[in-house]
Formats: sequence, structure tokens, C-alpha cells
Amino acid sequence: MLLNVHPDNPNPRHIKTIVECLKDGGIIIYPTDTVYGLGCDITQHKAIERIARIKQIDPKKAQFSFICYDLSHLSDYAKSVDTPVFRMLKKALPGPYTFILPASKMVPKLLKTKKDTVGIRVPDNNICRTIVHELDNPLMSTTLPVDHYVEEYTDPEIIYEKFGKVVDIVVDGGPGGMGFSTVVDCTGPEPELVREGIGSYEAIS
Repeated sequence: MLLNVHPDNPNPRHIKTIVECLKDGGIIIYPTDTVYGLGCDITQHKAIERIARIKQIDPKKAQFSFICYDLSHLSDYAKSVDTPVFRMLKKALPGPYTFILPASKMVPKLLKTKKDTVGIRVPDNNICRTIVHELDNPLMSTTLPVDHYVEEYTDPEIIYEKFGKVVDIVVDGGPGGMGFSTVVDCTGPEPELVREGIGSYEAIS
């Protein structure tokens, strides 16, 4: 299903359809503040396995991140962070950043990496934050199963033509971006820039 959702005022009925799909173990492709993402409810093991199959990767080795509504979910899925790191998160989020943090016991076993870390993301995008808010669970998120991003993957209709058969809903929230999030590893003594994306590291460090 290709579902058109207004980026500023998402239709509650459409959001309800998406949330029910996720609660039933469905997979969606949805807009963020960077590229379109592929996601499911983090509590739905079969959906996580489905995404891993689509991407042909082992869930434990995958670079999945959690899409949260705000930092209130942080203590559920990440071990306590020190004050300077928390300040950095508050400064950067919502925004195009992924923060790698030590995972808490609440992170589903299937999603724990060998390093026992979790990537937390709060995109500055009204549609995906509304979905997460209504779902009341983070979304497990990853990039689309493509070798490289081309301009056509900013168009939800083209995304639907290509991936509509392997996912349950493609959420059309208008044109997507081509840049990725900036990844910051906060598991060591000092935050470390892993990947410079569209978010400025200087602005938050």
C-alpha cells in the first residue's frame, strides 16, 4: 500500500492504519529528516527477521537504529549517559544525528550487537515522530536495501514500485533527502565522530 501522509499535519486515520500495521508485525518504508527508512516495531521479532532477510544480513551484525519520539525513551534502551553526552543529545535532537550508546537490558536480544550498543535517533520529521508517539515503542530502522542511493530513491512512488511487494506500507511524506545522518559514538571516554552526514558535528560538540 502507498499511503500519502501530509508532512505537517499527518491524518490521524492514516497514522492509525500505519500503527496497526506495525503492531501486527508489518514493515514500513517511511520518511525521516534524511533518507527514507525501512522500519518495524522493535518488539516484533518476525518483522525484524523479515527486514534482515530483505537486506540479506544477520540482525546481530546489522547497523539498525532506534527511532524515538524524544529523549524520554532514552533511559529505557540505553544505559545512563553522563551529563556532557546528555547535553550533546539535547542540543542535537530532534535532528539528523545517530548516537551510539551502551544498550540497556530492554533492547531486544535479537537487536543487540556484539558490542552491546544501540543507535538512537530522533529525526526532525513530524510523520515518523507521530508514528512512534502513537505506537508507544521505538521503530527499528535501517536504510533501504540498495547498494547506493540515487536520486530516484527520494521519490516515494519509485520506492513503492521497487519495494512495494516486500513491505506492507510505503508512507509517502513527499520527497526524501539523499544525505545520511551524522553518526556519533558515545560509548568511549570521549564522543567520537564515526560518519559525517548532513548534521554538523561542530555545531553539537
